[in-house]
Amino acid sequence: MKDKKNIKDLVLRYLIFLVGLFIASIGVAFSTKAELGTSPVSSVPYSVSLVNHLFSFGGWINVLSISQIIIQVIVLKFKCNYVEIAIQTMLAFVYGYLTNLSCYLLSGINLYSYPAKFTFMILSCIILAFGIWIQFKGNVAMLPGEAMNRAISSVTKFSYEAVKIFFDILYIIISAIICYVAFHKLLGVREGSIIAALLVGTIIKFYNMIFDKIASAKCPDPNPDTL
Repeated sequence: MKDKKNIKDLVLRYLIFLVGLFIASIGVAFSTKAELGTSPVSSVPYSVSLVNHLFSFGGWINVLSISQIIIQVIVLKFKCNYVEIAIQTMLAFVYGYLTNLSCYLLSGINLYSYPAKFTFMILSCIILAFGIWIQFKGNVAMLPGEAMNRAISSVTKFSYEAVKIFFDILYIIISAIICYVAFHKLLGVREGSIIAALLVGTIIKFYNMIFDKIASAKCPDPNPDTL
């Protein structure tokens, strides 16, 4: 009976994670519509998709994810949880296809003024942060990029945040080089990429604060201090 309950709980957590994954993909789709630069981790596959049409945007996300998984395995010297690696691989492909779906759902929207594009860019940060926050609440898996950062952090002893910041900056630089060489202007990475890098984490903290307040209001301290 206990095993059955554990399985149901695990399935529910994965469903929550997948919902978060879909919401995050919508946030990424909003950023592509804004045309002010996508989030740092999405900027490289988006920039490559503008130059090379061998794969779609989601397809290049899959390519980046596989690269991150390979780096993770090498960094850990092949001493890793291969069940977790398999789950990461499946989720990476799901995320790639969900991103394509989200971009398709927004394909009929055209933005012309900078205020409209800026509004969409801010909305993308809010939606992306919400999707990531829900994934955290699922608490069952990590996408390859996050898992790669974790693996590098554990081996180098640098903090996870420091590793993440390093790769966010690296993604932005690579995207800028790709677009500048191909188009002589920045497309996949712009001011929106910088704002997303700074804003998304802050918004996630805000969601946590609101959630904690709601949870504490519903479940007050059972042993309040008495005078």
